[in-house]
Amino acid sequence: MPGSYPLLVGGLDPAIPNVARIYDYYLGGTENFPADREAGDRVLATSPEVRITMRANRSFLGRVVRHLVTEAGIDQFVDLGAGLPTRENVHQVAQAAKPGARVVYVDNDPAVVEHASRLLAGNDRAAVVRADLRRPREVLANSELLELIDLGRPAAILMTAVLHFVGDVDDPYAIVRRYRDAIAPGSYLALSLGTTEGVDPAKIAEAQRVYRGASSQLAYRSRAQIEQLFDGFDLVDPGLVRLPRWRPSSEEAAQAESEGSEWMLGGVGLRR
Repeated sequence: MPGSYPLLVGGLDPAIPNVARIYDYYLGGTENFPADREAGDRVLATSPEVRITMRANRSFLGRVVRHLVTEAGIDQFVDLGAGLPTRENVHQVAQAAKPGARVVYVDNDPAVVEHASRLLAGNDRAAVVRADLRRPREVLANSELLELIDLGRPAAILMTAVLHFVGDVDDPYAIVRRYRDAIAPGSYLALSLGTTEGVDPAKIAEAQRVYRGASSQLAYRSRAQIEQLFDGFDLVDPGLVRLPRWRPSSEEAAQAESEGSEWMLGGVGLRR
């Protein structure tokens, strides 16, 4: 629960903006330091719509999880780069729809792991693992993950609002391929990430400049580059779209959320 636990764990420096805490600030949370708020405000000063985009991303994640449980029959989820717990976390959404659903959160930030561990206390169908999503073999061989997730049957890999923190030097395409090759046919991949499509290049440059002083940097990609991440998957309707346009609860809701949420694209792919 936001605001319940001390943020300073694992020797983290509160003077260095942290991407998980900046995201929490965008969402209106309380788990952030002055340095995080200052970095967020610098982005919002030129691009106030970023806050709307981040909230649209959170809504997108909830709709994806509900769809995969209720329509696709998926009951196990791996949330990579999960970030700080907030409202409507994956395990809460999935287990509300199917009490037996299993969820493993993966993050390399000790503060995220500390918070999630406290939130999940007493829930034997959800766990958090401290690991780096850029090392798929280590993630997928983790004993805590394998206690809950059976990779021999369909699962969902969630990578929402995280791959734009993975630069080309780390080859995000190879990373996604490794996860794809490890999951069973009939599994799903959900992605959302920053795009250059329809966004003022000057605004992107300013956001990237701000994040150079944070715990991770930004790497925005074109629609074509994002589509390449779904290699080996069949995009489910409505394809790769602005986040509010992915299976909205109503056209009115989609229109309301669409105003200012142009910074990210999202989609869900079915493993062939």
